[in-house]
Amino acid sequence: MENITSEPITVSILDNDYQFACQPDERKALKEAAAFLDERMREIKGAGRLMALERIAVMTALNLSDELLKLQKNEKHRQENVDSRIRLLVNELDDALDGQLG
Repeated sequence: MENITSEPITVSILDNDYQFACQPDERKALKEAAAFLDERMREIKGAGRLMALERIAVMTALNLSDELLKLQKNEKHRQENVDSRIRLLVNELDDALDGQLG
């Protein structure tokens, strides 16, 4: 089995560099996540008065958490709808087959 070691990677968020260790196959995802976070933090920074980096980070985290929770609720609702429709179709198939056999 091949031993893949973590490699250091530096990403920039709000003009601050942060170094992380990650697997080579995770580098692209980490860079994309950092770029997304940087963009969102810049939006928060640009929309308000001067704020400390920590406050910008917390506001961004709260916004992203809210979005994630809404997506999870929507996904749960969507899955419940799909499950309900499947049950309905199964019942209709059962009724149709019972009608043919009976």
